[in-house]
Amino acid sequence: MKVDHETLHKIAHLARLDVRPEEEQALVESLNEVLTWMEQLNEIDTTGVEPLTHISGELNMLRDDVVQNQLPREQALQNAPDKTEQYFQVPKVIE
Repeated sequence: MKVDHETLHKIAHLARLDVRPEEEQALVESLNEVLTWMEQLNEIDTTGVEPLTHISGELNMLRDDVVQNQLPREQALQNAPDKTEQYFQVPKVIE
């Protein structure tokens, strides 16, 4: 498959890209290089190779969400630059 200027315009429209006329030729050549590379990959014999869903076999080690020692409110607020009895005070950011 080769990409021509008409195909490039369709791809750009679908991707909502504005392609300037002076960029078109370079983009067509670049897309054609990628497609040529993909065709070369398709020539590789992959019989007996299991498809991968992840590059590595690593697994996420998830832990249970268990409540443990909590920081008392007074201790959490003691070094706060601005506070009320129970809360941190921060500058207003929304008008």
